[in-house]
Amino acid sequence: MGDPRRLAKKHETPRKILDAERVSIESALKREYGLKSTRELWVALKELKKIRREARRLLSLGEKGREESMKILAKLKRLGITAKEDAQLEDLLTLTVRDFLERRLQTRVMRSSLARTMPQARQLVTHGFISISGRRVSVPSYMVSVSEESAVSYYKAIDLSVPEAEKKARRGAPEQAGSSA
Repeated sequence: MGDPRRLAKKHETPRKILDAERVSIESALKREYGLKSTRELWVALKELKKIRREARRLLSLGEKGREESMKILAKLKRLGITAKEDAQLEDLLTLTVRDFLERRLQTRVMRSSLARTMPQARQLVTHGFISISGRRVSVPSYMVSVSEESAVSYYKAIDLSVPEAEKKARRGAPEQAGSSA
């Protein structure tokens, strides 16, 4: 039987945890993409770092590296991370973490107008309301390929409209609080 195996971490913690500039940038990205924790952002950053490292290694190999690079370029084109159709190895060095965050299922649900906000998109995914090609996917960090993007839809019918009474209550709440002061 033995000890359970230890899985490798999918993220790297920064060297300086309390760097104000980095923390503010990460906080803005967390809000923009509706991430639950900074760890989700660190996972995307590690993936970006791995691709950049491999691109630099292949560039240093010269012509032999260009032949090997087709596999990486094909994967990134399939996932839709590289924007250009004729992307080269040098283009991989210009990728940003936003390119990876845009391909997450949570973001694709929001961008395809299946949800009104990022937190709502995350909730729909985790609660099993979203499917890809009829198959339920409940992982917000699932990387949606270009071929699957058009197949993202609701798994079961859901009404996301806000009732009129609730709209009025939301509009009236700040006014009532301000008038009692």
